[in-house]
Amino acid sequence: MAANRKLNSMPDGSSGYLERNKRVWNQLASSGSLFAKVATDEEVTDPHRILDGRGWLPKSLHDRDVLCLASGGGWQAILYAAAGANVTVVDLSDEMLRLDTQEATRRGLKVTTVQASMDDLSQLGDSRFDVVHQPVSTCYVPSVRAVYREVARVLRDDGIYISQHKQPTSLQISHRTERQQFVIGVEYYHEGPVPRQIDESYRESGTAEYLHRWEELVGGLCQSGFVVEDLCEPARADYSVDVSHYGYRGRYVPPYLRLKARRLPRANEPAVEETRIWTPTDNR
Repeated sequence: MAANRKLNSMPDGSSGYLERNKRVWNQLASSGSLFAKVATDEEVTDPHRILDGRGWLPKSLHDRDVLCLASGGGWQAILYAAAGANVTVVDLSDEMLRLDTQEATRRGLKVTTVQASMDDLSQLGDSRFDVVHQPVSTCYVPSVRAVYREVARVLRDDGIYISQHKQPTSLQISHRTERQQFVIGVEYYHEGPVPRQIDESYRESGTAEYLHRWEELVGGLCQSGFVVEDLCEPARADYSVDVSHYGYRGRYVPPYLRLKARRLPRANEPAVEETRIWTPTDNR
C-alpha cells in the first residue's frame, strides 16, 4: 500500500531549476535509467544488509520512522519498508515517486510518498523521524544549508542523518586534454548552476546542478545542529575500463562524499549568539 501526498507550496524559483530538474528526472524514471532501478527480490530478502554496508543504522529498523529524502525510484524506500520501518519518501519527481507507489503496492508494503523539494519540508512535522537517509541529490538545489536546516527540524534528538553528496572538485571538471588529463574549468567559488561541460562523467545531463564547497557540506552540517560521526569517500575507481569510461575518471577525482551525522539534543543547543564559529568566509 502507498499513501500519496503533494506539498502545497514550492520554494521561490520553482519555475526555474526545480521545474528543470523535475522534468529531467521524470524522463530518467520513464526511460529505465540506472538511477531508477527498483529493489530486486534478492535485495528485499535482506534489506538491512543492503542499506547498511558500513554499520551506520540501528541494528533493528522495525517500527522506526524513516524519511527517504530526495530518493524516489522504488529502491531505498522499498528496502526500508521491507525492513519494517515506517517510511516516508520525498522527491521532486512524480515519476520517481510512481515507482515507489508501484513497488510498495506490488509487494504489499506501506510507503507514504510526498512530492516536494528537499529544501522545503514545511508540511512534515517537527521531530518526526528517527532516520533521514539521502542519496546524492543536494547538488540539485542552490543551498545545501537550507536542506540541513529542514533535516535538523524533522529529525528527533539523537536521530541519524545519512547523506551522500557530489564532491566540489568533481563538479569543477570541465573537460579532458588530448592526454586524458582532467581540467578544472569551473571556479571553486562559482555562483549559480554549474555550466554544461564537455566531460559529463558523474553528471546528469540536462539538470541544473550547484557546486557546494566543503565548508558548506561539512561545516554547514555542524552549524545546523549535527555532529559528524563518520565520513567516507565511496570508491569509484575502475582499473579495467577504457579511458573514456567514467570509472577511469574515478581513479583521479573522487566523485562522492558520504556522511553519517547525529542530531544534537535540542536542550543542549547553546543560545543563537553563541553558535557562530569561525569559518573561512570570515577572512573574505
